[in-house]
Amino acid sequence: MYQTWWKVLAVVIVLYTLIAGLLLNVPHMPILHETIRNVYFHVPMWMAMFTVFTISVIYSIKYLMNAKPEYDLIAVECANTGVFFFSVGLVTGMMWAKFTWGEFWSNDPKQNSAAIAFLLYCAYLVLRNSIDEEQKRARISAVYNIFAFPVMIVLIMILPRQTDSLHPGNGGNPAFGKLDMDNHMRIVLYPAFIAWSLIGVWIATLRYRISLLEYKKNAID
Repeated sequence: MYQTWWKVLAVVIVLYTLIAGLLLNVPHMPILHETIRNVYFHVPMWMAMFTVFTISVIYSIKYLMNAKPEYDLIAVECANTGVFFFSVGLVTGMMWAKFTWGEFWSNDPKQNSAAIAFLLYCAYLVLRNSIDEEQKRARISAVYNIFAFPVMIVLIMILPRQTDSLHPGNGGNPAFGKLDMDNHMRIVLYPAFIAWSLIGVWIATLRYRISLLEYKKNAID
């Protein structure tokens, strides 16, 4: 039971954020209007992505220190899960951009930086599939992952803040402040961060267990 309580918690909070996110009042903002509710779904995808990518790079470091195959499997499955949430974050962001900025892709600095970071992790997965020898694949991909993570942080969190951007929190445009969010939104958004991060860890855990079973089966064969 102690291993499942956090999964139940994640499901309960996700259901709460889905219902509250659609029913609770939101600020009447010009241009955004009701699309501001997308913040409950778009931003938590990034939080889930950051969570599993962080776990991934931690286990890449641990693999280089101990060379345990399980660490490599955890790293890659967290990366796979992170790419999934990255994709959902991009799609929900593009949908929001269509309603608020008039087009799915407006070459906004943060959009472009996110696209580069996404390709960076896609390249990580391609790199793994291009190397046949198991230990060599694990070592090279671990090194790549360790360098890719800070580059992703710079691309998404730092560079866009140095330029003018339509995104809140960039180029002097405030994010989650009193001008664009009230306490009713915070009681939905902040739990959503926790819930979707837990869902991300849950998905990565399931993927890891499947990969571990396949690894052991191949080792026996």
